[in-house]
Amino acid sequence: MTASPARRSRSERGAAFPSPLVMFSVIAIAMAGFTFAATRDAPPTERKITTASATPVETPEATVLPPTKKPKPQPVVKRGEVYVEVYNNSGIKGLAATTAAKATQVGWQVVGEDNWYGAIPASTVYHPQRLQAAAKQLALDLGITRTALAVEPMKMDRLTIVLTGDAA
Repeated sequence: MTASPARRSRSERGAAFPSPLVMFSVIAIAMAGFTFAATRDAPPTERKITTASATPVETPEATVLPPTKKPKPQPVVKRGEVYVEVYNNSGIKGLAATTAAKATQVGWQVVGEDNWYGAIPASTVYHPQRLQAAAKQLALDLGITRTALAVEPMKMDRLTIVLTGDAA
């Protein structure tokens, strides 16, 4: 048998490094201990603040007034400048003519009267948007309780009254 080459023997000595988790834990504990020791018996940092002015300055008390709503000025309706047409939608003969006469007596400018064919639920003063205040005034003058926006085939430059049997 041949002699085996000499084995080198390894030294059993060596250093074992700890894992990164263990190293992080040791550093965190050391920092916590340092922070605790540094802030343990710190004196309070509160200070008393004094004003620069030695004499108090009196300010007048502010009185809060409730907001006042100014009423919108009612638009002035000039009856003689608004055109009115009167239509009869009932079976009562001459209803449009008598209503037109009443409107003329109180100052409205009646420009036409005729019969209306269609279904109207109650006597109504129809108006374009810009003549809404005038329509309300005309309805008050004639005792009509209903106003509505004008629709086709009504003219959009005037008020249109359509009378039903309740206007008699």
